Amino acid sequence: MRPASAPDTGRPERRARARYPFSAVVGMADLKLALLINAVSPGVGGVLVRGEKGTAKSTIVRALAGLLPPVPAVPGCRFSCDPDDPDPACPDGPHTPGEAGTRDARLVELPVGASEDRLTGSLDIERALTEGVKAFEPGLLAAAHRGVLYVDEVNLLHDHLVDLLLDAAAMGESYVEREGVSVRHAARFLLVGTMNPEEGELRPQLLDRFGLTVEVAATRDPAERAEVVRRRLRFEDDPDGFAAAFAADEADLARRIAAARRRLPGVELTDAALRQITAVCASFEVDGLRADLVTARAAIALAAWHGRDAVTADDVRTAARLALPHRRRRDPFDAPGLDRQKLDEVLEEHGDEPEPPDDPGPPGDGPDGPDGPDGGGGGLPDGSGQDAPVPPPAGPPPDETPQSGQSGGRGRSGESEPAPADAAYKPRLFTVPGLGEGAPGRRSKARSPYGRVSGARPGARGLHLTATLRAAAPHQRARGRTGSGLVVQPEDLREAVRDGREGNLVLFVVDASGSMAARKRMRAVKGAVLSLLLDAYQRRDKVGLITFRGRDADLALPPTSSVEAGARRLDALPTGGRTPLSAGLARAAEVLRVERLRDPARRPLLVVVTDGRATHGPDPSAAAGLLAGVASVVVDCESGPVRLGLAAALGARLGAEVVRLDRLAADALAGVVRDARGGARNVA
Repeated sequence: MRPASAPDTGRPERRARARYPFSAVVGMADLKLALLINAVSPGVGGVLVRGEKGTAKSTIVRALAGLLPPVPAVPGCRFSCDPDDPDPACPDGPHTPGEAGTRDARLVELPVGASEDRLTGSLDIERALTEGVKAFEPGLLAAAHRGVLYVDEVNLLHDHLVDLLLDAAAMGESYVEREGVSVRHAARFLLVGTMNPEEGELRPQLLDRFGLTVEVAATRDPAERAEVVRRRLRFEDDPDGFAAAFAADEADLARRIAAARRRLPGVELTDAALRQITAVCASFEVDGLRADLVTARAAIALAAWHGRDAVTADDVRTAARLALPHRRRRDPFDAPGLDRQKLDEVLEEHGDEPEPPDDPGPPGDGPDGPDGPDGGGGGLPDGSGQDAPVPPPAGPPPDETPQSGQSGGRGRSGESEPAPADAAYKPRLFTVPGLGEGAPGRRSKARSPYGRVSGARPGARGLHLTATLRAAAPHQRARGRTGSGLVVQPEDLREAVRDGREGNLVLFVVDASGSMAARKRMRAVKGAVLSLLLDAYQRRDKVGLITFRGRDADLALPPTSSVEAGARRLDALPTGGRTPLSAGLARAAEVLRVERLRDPARRPLLVVVTDGRATHGPDPSAAAGLLAGVASVVVDCESGPVRLGLAAALGARLGAEVVRLDRLAADALAGVVRDARGGARNVA
């Protein structure tokens, strides 16, 4: 028997290693429950698992496939058509009524670096060239139909693949229109993604497509951690024996899922429960109505899972706790979460029945055992199992901020309390000149595997069919062609050249010295950097943050894809002391040198936020020379009626574009243009 995670390829396979049992995972009650809800009712829309590395996110998701019931399918259909309701547009159809068979439920994994052809399918190049016929080769979306599509590190998925997933998830179908092929097939799947938020956030459109979300973290209880290690070592020593020890528990879960699926159509969503669902979604101000639908479906699935004929307030509470946190985010700097006290108050206000006790969770997850609700990452890293409200930001600093050289409120000499940031805004777009070949993104022009086709060149990656045929056509007589197929040699192959956009490494070098605090500019500076961070998130950049003050420069945030981490570092950034501008530039040169070795294709964009003063260390000219050739922007923070022009002079040494802080916003630049045009008309 083939493993459930492998598509039916018709090729012989080696015996698969036993999968780690779902019931053997210690703790993580919320995650188990979210996956079981979707197993009962795939219409809930899948699960997004957010959490730190090493918390068995992938292990438990892969274990889910072993619990799913077999899928009835038309024999030989590569698109898994249901025998009772075959797809009339199936490329392998039409199917004769009554054809029936079964196969194991599939868990199909989408690699982060997959190509578009691998996901959606493509023209069968071999048959097209050798037989002269159009034939479609299905992709992963076809394999995942009526199964589970699992994306590990979903936040690192390329934008073009995200767009395809969004289309398929929204319509339940996959369309392929290219290379003379026009194919449509059903693609309804349970979407499960795992991610580490430190590596970057998801686009809001994809985030909303996940029905439920769960935050996981490793338990801090030594006894539970010991049990996790003990079980894992036993599994690695004897996978088959370990799986056999949990076979009874796995069979019981599979039976419960099948029974809940049969019970699901008969579960009643009462008017009182529906009123609670809509009241909760309205109270938490979620966008759109998808949250209401997902919460209702999850509550119905919960009732079926627990053997009830009607949805209760407890089902609504649990469903809302899993369906709403990720839909309350307004930007990538907001932490997901749900105020439990407010949730209870809304349910009580709009409920007509007494509150039942809390949901006991999946079988074997008792409150006192190692698999209890609070063991192993059902909630936040503090182990509370709850999504606590986000604490308010630090209050405004005192009216008088310490001058350079004065004793600050805390920390090093001359340091003041962190100042809050001004509101973020849409900044101007800064790009790296030239044509790069870095990771796909939305900032600078680049040669990319994805984008508009602008030509062809010799090669076999991303085959350009038309150019290949043109290259082979003149040689057919010399090659002795006799049949309808085309004789193609390796030297005929051409690959598409595409013009797209790339993501860059945006390295911020921020002046946090006493001069910034003394002139009360740090609020505006933080607002500007926050705006640029948000812009970097939207354009799929990596970001890094260097701050300089006192006697040296600190790498506050090593280059990362998580702009949320950058925002946290920025929020806690104190100010004070002298201005070691040279140290900041030298540190930037060193960071860029190391990053160039790690990722040579990713081009950097240096953003220096300063007033140009240098009150400590050597003259910054030498350090600026280390950054020669790096695309740079200097944000001039100097203010007041008398301007020394030091930041402009630094920009000239760096060969950078210089932008005044108050002209950084995109609408501010438009205002300058409008004012200039108005003045010209008045003169005329």
